[in-house]
Amino acid sequence: MSPDTAAAAPARGLSGAEAAARLAAEGPNELPHGGRRTPFRIALEVLREPMLALLLGGGVLYLLLGSPEEAVILLVFALLSIGITVVQESRTERVMEALRDLTSPRALVLRDGARVRIAGREVVRGDIMLLAEGDRVPADGRLLRGDDIQTDESLLTGESVPVRKRPAASGTAVAPRPGGDDLPQLFSGTLVVRGSGEAEVTATGARSEIGRIGQSLGSLAPEPPRLQAQMRRLVTFCAIAGGAVSLLAVALYGTLRGGWLDALLSGIALGMSMLPEELPVVLTVFMAMGAWRISRARVLTRRGAAIETLGSATVLCTDKTGTLTQNRMSVAALWRPDGATLRPGAVTPRPGGATLAEPFRRLVEAGMLASAPQPFDPMEQAFHDLAAAPPGWTLVRAYGLRPDLLAMSHAWSTGAADARLLVAAKGAPEAIAALCRLDEAARAAFDAAVEAMAAQGMRVLGVARAEAAAGALPETQPDFAFTLLGLVGLADPLRPGVTEAMGECRSAGIRVVMITGDYPATARAIAREAGLAADDLVTGEALAALDDAALAARARTATVFARILPEQKLRIVAALKADGEVVAMTGDGVNDAPSLKAAHIGIAMGGRGTDVAREASSLVLLDDDFGSIVQAVRLGRRVYDNLRKAMGFILAIHVPIAGLALLPLVFGLPILFGPVHIAFLEMIIDPVCTLVFEAEEEEEGIMQRPPRSPAAPLFSGALIGWSLLQGGVVLLLAGGAFLGGLWRGMPEAEVRALAFFCLVLGIIGLVFVNRSFSASIAVAFRRRNAAFRWVLLGVTALLAATLLWPLARRLFRFGPLHLDDLAATLAVGLLTILLLDLAKPHWRRRFVS
Repeated sequence: MSPDTAAAAPARGLSGAEAAARLAAEGPNELPHGGRRTPFRIALEVLREPMLALLLGGGVLYLLLGSPEEAVILLVFALLSIGITVVQESRTERVMEALRDLTSPRALVLRDGARVRIAGREVVRGDIMLLAEGDRVPADGRLLRGDDIQTDESLLTGESVPVRKRPAASGTAVAPRPGGDDLPQLFSGTLVVRGSGEAEVTATGARSEIGRIGQSLGSLAPEPPRLQAQMRRLVTFCAIAGGAVSLLAVALYGTLRGGWLDALLSGIALGMSMLPEELPVVLTVFMAMGAWRISRARVLTRRGAAIETLGSATVLCTDKTGTLTQNRMSVAALWRPDGATLRPGAVTPRPGGATLAEPFRRLVEAGMLASAPQPFDPMEQAFHDLAAAPPGWTLVRAYGLRPDLLAMSHAWSTGAADARLLVAAKGAPEAIAALCRLDEAARAAFDAAVEAMAAQGMRVLGVARAEAAAGALPETQPDFAFTLLGLVGLADPLRPGVTEAMGECRSAGIRVVMITGDYPATARAIAREAGLAADDLVTGEALAALDDAALAARARTATVFARILPEQKLRIVAALKADGEVVAMTGDGVNDAPSLKAAHIGIAMGGRGTDVAREASSLVLLDDDFGSIVQAVRLGRRVYDNLRKAMGFILAIHVPIAGLALLPLVFGLPILFGPVHIAFLEMIIDPVCTLVFEAEEEEEGIMQRPPRSPAAPLFSGALIGWSLLQGGVVLLLAGGAFLGGLWRGMPEAEVRALAFFCLVLGIIGLVFVNRSFSASIAVAFRRRNAAFRWVLLGVTALLAATLLWPLARRLFRFGPLHLDDLAATLAVGLLTILLLDLAKPHWRRRFVS
């Protein structure tokens, strides 16, 4: 142990009896188990949803009415929806399990004076933990003895650089927060990257720092899906309207014609046509297919609600470490005492390191020789990426960091005949300058170089070397005659493609805000490199002094938040949400999990991210590519656009269906629709709504328009008006053909066939019109959509079968149609397209756009 130990550890640690008593009194060293929802319980909750109940009810109704095919289709969709929801919700329940696993590594402790390896969950307050390089800290503790100990606290602070630990002085107050050098506090879940030591456990389980994060995470509810709420209201309205129309049909038929049994059958058929079972089916399929399309961009969708929200995201809060940067240190700049420099981009990992000029090669090699042979420290790993110890060299002695001298040295035997040793040193610039005994002029140039590197957000280390006789090694580092080799600037490099992704976010109207636990200088440098305006920066200390209203005002303009604690991330997200922003949050550490869950869209890194972050998120970037976020936003906007097209189409086609069903009842004309006709229409409507519109290409300029307002309803007044206009046109044309056929004296069966064919071709015309909000019909004809081609072929074949196959003609009660009748039905379809294409620009300018 180092002689700078400040407090003596108990000689024997806790006794077995004391440990057992505390374990029973305070509980195990893990997060408390909440009432986890089982898949069965989740399924019961899903079944209570009105949409699912309506979907299942529609299937049962079809089954009772003797339409097993339609019943099976609806029931399959219902089971698929239930299954998807159960799987997704069950996976979210694993977030607390992931936290418990992370906080319960194996631990080496002193019990009854002996070293004992126990399960992490059995560690109790007062235990003496024995820690060494590479160990995961099992509980929060206070360092009692330490030998050059450093820990990686990035999962709690977001800082990629390890921090030094200094033993606690007796009676001193301990700051129980992660981050910062020379603090005695150790934190559960962090990693010891250098040295060894003993620490007394001060907090376990939910009382630890990571436990507090877990508790805040458990208390947060995911953002409720707005689209689902809108759909529920829409389904309720459509069900009520359909029921009212059905009752009106029964009353009219029974009153005007006297056949109440026939009236009931007509009402049931009309009710089937008005049942909005397409709506939940469309939503389910669009979300599932949207998740599949987004997965092809290497983004995993964990919550379907995120797909609907992507198009309205206005602010993207991004972590620095592991999100904008690669969460690994690399050599970014080299400086020699003669003023020569090697700038960022010129220093690359081996074998590129072999091309370094000799003075720079000696500088990097000395830094590597002053590092651990098998490094855990990311900075030391960066040196090993660029250099390797010459073969045959042997490490003879190591001089560790001390509180009064923040430098370390390694003495190496070169195997030379004169038995001289090479001593390599690296450390804080001021410590290396003191070891090299620089004169005033050299020190001024040295300090200026240090300041220039630090201003660019680099972690700066000085490197020196000396020689010594093998048999006369001094006891301390200042006794060597060191020669300064230069300075090394280390940085966490930016991820490829980040700058381009930032530009696309700006063009899409998405404001990017960087939130990091790192120092302001580092955060500002990375922000500028990534293309963010870094002048408006807020520190965690300044944020703590703001109340919620002041923070909301400050968050409207700030682009960088530095030295931010986990609970402050939550405050930032909450302030942005309260200000009406739709917030997407990226992150990869445990410290990011609460804000990921609180944001409208939580986006976790899949490669380097922790299980906790992934389980708390809505989306997971499988390749950790920041640019994938932009692609996900693009696809999210496309999904929502196509969903609106499908919903507008559904509303439009129900206008002529309801109108043609009521028209004969009101005027005492022949009844057009029976259950078989409705089933046929559903065979057209369902695939069109789900497959054709879902497969439509994105609208032109989709990423050059501002985000959609989160308060905008799925069915806006503009879209409702446009849908009613479309449905009214088809009703007038098909109804006109129906009345014209009666006026011409056509038999009832032929009139029914004429009106039905006109309705079907009018529906196909509406598909063409609704394929794009912005493009003309000429462009819509050229848009690729394989699903639409198959639907057209299927509809053509089915219509032909109803006329040419005698059994189908009897089933539909159709009469033969002549060439002039078929020309009239085709004219209805073409007129539908032409009239609405002429009206589309006017309506799009006024309502739809």
